[in-house]
Amino acid sequence: MTRKSYLLLPCLFAFLFSTTALAQKAGSGSDQIATFASPIESFPTEGELFGLPVNIHGQTTYINQRYKNFNSSYSGQNSLKAQNSMSYSWSGTLFMGARIAPDTDIYFNPEVVSGVPFSGLVGLGGFTNGEGSKASGTQAKFYSARAFARHTINQEGDKLVIEDQANHITQTVSSNRVVLTGGQFSTLDIFDDSRYAKDPRIQFMNWGNMTYLAYDYAADARGYSWGLAGEWYLDNWVMRASRMLAPKSPNGRDLNWQIFNAYGDQVEVERQHNIADLPGKVSVLAYRNKMILARFEDATNYIDQNPGARQGTQAINNVRNSNQIKTGIGIHGEQALTKDLGIYGRAFTSDGKTETMSFTEADNSISVGMGMNGTSWQRPSDSVGISMMQNGLSSYRRGYLQAGGVSYFIGDYASPSQTISYSPERIGEVYYNATVIKNVLAGVNFQHIINPAYNSARGPVNILSFRVHAEF
Repeated sequence: MTRKSYLLLPCLFAFLFSTTALAQKAGSGSDQIATFASPIESFPTEGELFGLPVNIHGQTTYINQRYKNFNSSYSGQNSLKAQNSMSYSWSGTLFMGARIAPDTDIYFNPEVVSGVPFSGLVGLGGFTNGEGSKASGTQAKFYSARAFARHTINQEGDKLVIEDQANHITQTVSSNRVVLTGGQFSTLDIFDDSRYAKDPRIQFMNWGNMTYLAYDYAADARGYSWGLAGEWYLDNWVMRASRMLAPKSPNGRDLNWQIFNAYGDQVEVERQHNIADLPGKVSVLAYRNKMILARFEDATNYIDQNPGARQGTQAINNVRNSNQIKTGIGIHGEQALTKDLGIYGRAFTSDGKTETMSFTEADNSISVGMGMNGTSWQRPSDSVGISMMQNGLSSYRRGYLQAGGVSYFIGDYASPSQTISYSPERIGEVYYNATVIKNVLAGVNFQHIINPAYNSARGPVNILSFRVHAEF
């Protein structure tokens, strides 16, 4: 984006948010099940510009999180601070689209973010705010979140209408179709969709409920990338595949455009079904990353051979010298039990031999939960969710940490007598959202974290959050 574009964006945001309207979640590149959250009435947002169908939506979200002092016999370089702390994030996004041909759309999402994460975004595997990775200070930062094209190839089958929503102009499609998406977007826009646990702006906030926590999907530090994705819909079946750009360095902001040398590939097979006329689905997802990464065995050997480097060293920086392959696979299932209540579960495992490429520090993860609307207590626009998660590390990553190594997000090593006492990280999360006025919801969220950063010598931590979200 040019400097002039950055100067125009604040004016555009101020004008649009003054209208106070709302629609659906930040959409994906596919025909998805509606988000299970407080239903918010949508205003007409479609029209024409130079004879082309266009739409525009937007969102703004503020999240404030706090915790009090928690038990900590010691702290290391990458530990969550044991003293009472406050964190916040604020984001605003525009979702603009145009239909340039009968089955071809283009979309652009400028975004602005500010915020301060807990402890500089270290000390946890399952971070507490899905917007936290985008926040890099109190000064608002403007950037392009998405800029992509989508083309639909309809085949014979039943006709379906995809209603107007963010990143989707109203469209009639076939139940049998191929959808191609190319440009800048998030891998999670296409893969591992969930009706109950997906969007931290309106559902669960923890990273372990955005997607599989052990799914190291290719992205820049904000969670976006460039690439090409294809989806093949065959009635109740969906098959997806994509290749996305990898960052130049692990968890970096800049992407490596040598897409045949460094990349993230993923495939997913999904089966949708109905039980007693209530929707559900099961999906299996696998990924394969390739880029220059450090192997934990090499990093551990480096520490052992250099005793002076034992004092909380980030030894992975010293052994990162060749392309590595990282793989993982997981399963996700969800089922509506009534029209107002549904359950979900995710489980994933990665090989755990190499450092994290783009997401967070977890090599295996499992999460289960439920979501419910408030019809039974005469608040149909309210919603509540409850979940439990367990995250774990591979023996390779554990060995590196216990030898005194430090990674990007975790590493409680303090001295030879105070190394990480490994135990799986366990997180319970509950939220409640209430529609306070039309198109605006407010919510509270509570997270109880046992063994933060996989260390039984620290915690538990209790985090209370407050959220305000509006869309148009």
